[in-house]
Amino acid sequence: MTDQSTTAGDGLRPDEISAYSALEDRVRAGATMPLTMAAPRRGKPPRHWLDLSRDERRDAVRGLGLPAFRADQISRHVFEHLDLDPSGWTDLPAGDRTRVAEAFLPSLLTSVRPLSCDGGTTLKTLWRLFDGSLIESVLMRYGVPGVRASGSGRNRATLCISSQAGCGMACPFCATGQGGLQRNLSAAEILAQVMAGARSLRDGEIPGGPGRVNNIVFMGMGEPMANYKAIMATIRTLTATAPQGLGISARGITVSTVGLVPRINQLATEGLPVTLAVSLHAPDDELRDELCPINTRWNVAELVDAAHGYFVATKRRVSIEYALIRDVNDQVERAGLLADVLRRDGGHGWVHVNLIPLNPTPGSKWTASRRRDETAFVAALERRGVAVTVRDTRGREIDGACGQLAASVAAE
Repeated sequence: MTDQSTTAGDGLRPDEISAYSALEDRVRAGATMPLTMAAPRRGKPPRHWLDLSRDERRDAVRGLGLPAFRADQISRHVFEHLDLDPSGWTDLPAGDRTRVAEAFLPSLLTSVRPLSCDGGTTLKTLWRLFDGSLIESVLMRYGVPGVRASGSGRNRATLCISSQAGCGMACPFCATGQGGLQRNLSAAEILAQVMAGARSLRDGEIPGGPGRVNNIVFMGMGEPMANYKAIMATIRTLTATAPQGLGISARGITVSTVGLVPRINQLATEGLPVTLAVSLHAPDDELRDELCPINTRWNVAELVDAAHGYFVATKRRVSIEYALIRDVNDQVERAGLLADVLRRDGGHGWVHVNLIPLNPTPGSKWTASRRRDETAFVAALERRGVAVTVRDTRGREIDGACGQLAASVAAE
């Protein structure tokens, strides 16, 4: 059995190239997609070990006619050694290795194209799933000695992963949103992205020597809260201690949402101290209705109230994501309105604003703010006592924004 998540493909198929060319044509024409809350019904990916809870794993090996203790053996190989190929598992009889591979470890991801930049410390991968759907993940390493592009601070690695193939939220400035929603990912398909990134770091494929994933951000393709069940299963496996999971701290996990208020409220009850990131992008309903169509379901006030409620329940500071778009939402007046909207309990200590220089979709009318406008926006927030940073623009030359790598490959 070959390594199921690093086998390189031959690039995009003709039908995929055609689909992405059509996407760029729609963007240039100013067309928009409708808001889609429910994922289309499509064939499910095959069941995988990564989909199962601890009890389900024990039941599964018993169902295969193996003793229950084999479940922990398999999990040690998968989670401690990041090994999804049983052919070398010498603690299992040779015949059982084949049965385990066929029953629990089907191929999930095929690498279509990996691209790197920032001195090799940013790696973006376009993956093809079992049904031909395409997703992307981005691995970013920081603080690598001798690699200026990796930034400063301690040596650490963040992995940005996808939760859906496509996205139904229809934000007009987002490449993924304008491609529409194909389907939800399974927990195994989400975790497989993490496993691939973890192996790359462990094996020293990223500058900085062998390492591990420190932070996981659900900020790739898709709206994580629209795939809530799979996201929760993924997080519980990520945070479970070995050999039942990867042992990543919940405090190192960030879940983003464009504004599914009921799911924010539900997340606050899960007992998982993950960071909530709210993609706000506008402080007023009139503009946000245009930039984030989900605002017509739950408006700015309802969304900010839910985010503040999450902070109260978890004591975890909330991140407000705000993509700066030239002459659209980057006025100093809107910075002041944003400060007003975020004020709770007499201050802004519960929240941090993360400004994002927009990485525009090819052909789109939406583009990044001028540097002077960005600087003025930051200064206006700081004068009001709002904690604010401008996100590091890693991966720009490799189409770092989600959904753009596939489109760029199609255009070649």
